Amino acid sequence: MKQSSDLETTMQPTLNVLDITVTDLGAAIDFYRLLGLEFVRDQYMPDDHAGCDLPNGLHLMLDTDDLRSKTTAEWTAPANGRTFLAFQLETPADVDARYAELTTAGVTGLQEPFDAPWGMRYATVTDPAGNGVDLYADLPSS
Repeated sequence: MKQSSDLETTMQPTLNVLDITVTDLGAAIDFYRLLGLEFVRDQYMPDDHAGCDLPNGLHLMLDTDDLRSKTTAEWTAPANGRTFLAFQLETPADVDARYAELTTAGVTGLQEPFDAPWGMRYATVTDPAGNGVDLYADLPSS
């Protein structure tokens, strides 16, 4: 493999899309709706693909394991999720409230809200496919 200094590049790549594989598209859409995201199912693959434009210009996609295995040679679904998305909320109280809403709705909590040593209120849940979803907010300055 060539070192990056050996490669000629004309432009730096832009990350503008995240694609998450999910076991159940409907369950994933319902989960992310609880976080405030609205996904639109693809008109050509409504059972396998959906997308959501985020306010910061990033596009978040959901693809089923079935679609990914058909479009990516040698891919198999991992036993556990390996992706963690981190969503910033306005206040530490919002982290507590959103975590409570999600876990009350049956979402699996991995980490109850806590004041992290790096200055944030932090909590983690999983989406229906087992991918981690962090919720955080800056703690007030002392």
